[in-house]
Amino acid sequence: MAESKNVTQFTDANFEEEVLKSDRPVLVDFWAAWCAPCRVIAPLIDEIADSYGSKIKVGKFNVEENTNTTNRYGIRSIPTVMLFKGGQVVDQVIGANPAEIKKIVEQNT
Repeated sequence: MAESKNVTQFTDANFEEEVLKSDRPVLVDFWAAWCAPCRVIAPLIDEIADSYGSKIKVGKFNVEENTNTTNRYGIRSIPTVMLFKGGQVVDQVIGANPAEIKKIVEQNT
């Protein structure tokens, strides 16, 4: 799966620095390789990263490889897309819902 160069790979190790301490809003796509709906929204995540890259940080977070953060935020269903501002979750979309994902980005950038 070719990804945009503007999409950051978030992990348990870099989550605090990359997401919680970011000086701009951060869109996090919680996903897994086996998740078909995650693949459905992947092009949208890339598009948002390319279009809003100067205003918002965009990244993907593999829930199978990084269980600490997954559990901390209670991720039970994927894809879950969360928008963080100032280290806090300000909005989220559960499921492959491109219109809602676009909406939360537009409302917070």
